[in-house]
Amino acid sequence: MRVGITFMRMTMAPAAPRLLLPDGWVLEHGVHLSVADYRYLQDRVGRSCCWWMRQAASDEMLARILAQRGTAIGLLRECSVVRGFYELDRRDPEDVNLCYFGLFPQAIGRGVGRAFLDGVLREAWRGRTRQVRVNTSTADHPRARQLYQQAGFRPVRQVEEMWSVPDRLGLDIPQHLRV
Repeated sequence: MRVGITFMRMTMAPAAPRLLLPDGWVLEHGVHLSVADYRYLQDRVGRSCCWWMRQAASDEMLARILAQRGTAIGLLRECSVVRGFYELDRRDPEDVNLCYFGLFPQAIGRGVGRAFLDGVLREAWRGRTRQVRVNTSTADHPRARQLYQQAGFRPVRQVEEMWSVPDRLGLDIPQHLRV
């Protein structure tokens, strides 16, 4: 499948007042997950967006990623039910990468995405951070790039890639990405 990737960067922490999640919604930082729980989150958020790379990885590789110093995972909950997650790569505390960010399908369109991202970015800017990076693709939710730009990210480059998504993952390739 042919995918356009946009690499984005944010060089200043959010200056606007904190966006509040609706009543009953909370953002939980510093979550430790099993490989199975991590795979579940990746699938629930990323299935419709062809998040295949971590799903194709071995359990051993995922365990190493989850255990490595600098991996920071958080959950978005509605009451006690998980509705989304994020993953930050903080191995370089000055250059933080927002590796994964997304909502479960039933949370999309409920007015929580911007406040969720705002809370994640405030966590990413904690400490000595000088920039936060993210990339988005034409496989992601159609409003993802717009959301990142509204939060303060600016595109720095674009590339086109050919992805060979393994059939064993059972992902549906959206028509607009088929070659």
